[in-house]
Amino acid sequence: MAKEKMKPLRELNLTNRFLFDQVMEDIGTQQDVLSMILGKEIKILSQVQAEKEHRISPLAKSIRMDIFSIDEEQTVYNTEMQNRKNADLAKRSRYYQSLMDTSLLKPGEINYNLLNDSYLIMIMTFDLFGKEKYCYTFRPKCEEVENCVLKDGTTRIFLNTKGKNGDEVSKELAEFLTYVENSSDQVAEASESPRIKRLHNRVSEVRASEEIGVKYMQAWEEKYYDKLEAREEGRIEGREEGREEGREEGREEGREEGRAQGRREILEQQVQKKLAKGKNISEIAEALEEDTETIRSMIEELNVRRGEKV
Repeated sequence: MAKEKMKPLRELNLTNRFLFDQVMEDIGTQQDVLSMILGKEIKILSQVQAEKEHRISPLAKSIRMDIFSIDEEQTVYNTEMQNRKNADLAKRSRYYQSLMDTSLLKPGEINYNLLNDSYLIMIMTFDLFGKEKYCYTFRPKCEEVENCVLKDGTTRIFLNTKGKNGDEVSKELAEFLTYVENSSDQVAEASESPRIKRLHNRVSEVRASEEIGVKYMQAWEEKYYDKLEAREEGRIEGREEGREEGREEGREEGREEGRAQGRREILEQQVQKKLAKGKNISEIAEALEEDTETIRSMIEELNVRRGEKV
């Protein structure tokens, strides 16, 4: 069986979520990154938590935050790496920030002023808003009264590694976002920022770690075989050729033009299974690593086939 090639840990950039989480678990690194993004010195008080799960009940959708931390002023931060331009990112950020609040007040507390200030930061490898900005900052404000801000303590920041307005942001922030996409010795050496140089030292340390290398291999293997199992199961009701050759050739054959129909059948089968388990469109898209519009379109087509009203 042809096996998908694993990219070596030493070749990963910070855009890779595994490397990002491993690097950012270090408190000093998290402080440096938040300081560059917010333009002020940040001191982290609590241990940084990677992939922290938030769930309000067994029946509600949970979220898994990339990097969760709290500073010495009790401000809460969730920092996310986002490579996929999904159509639901704006509302996803709303859901993430709302769930961050659920654990910040004790049961029975009636004083909502005790809620911590919170920042949701999404580092993106694309321009979500198409305005060529490095940074888009959102806080609620009044439409009728100029400069009237709703001081609820919430801030959402969307960073774009492909920004072009270098004259409107700090040089350090622009260099940081360049480094995120190209986490190389050359980019780090070209920067005058001590924070970026420390960040690169941490990246190099993680890349060279045998222990983290084993974790990376295990995580990659688990993800690969999950995909392979899903692909094979999906072929059960597909075309005979697609089913048999898919088991032998896996992902490589799925990319060939002659296997295009077989791949779609795989995806359809997995979508149906996820729907049967009560998953929504966003959850299915994330689990199958597809964009939400593709999943939405496929569900509509499946409903039409069954004669259901879309």
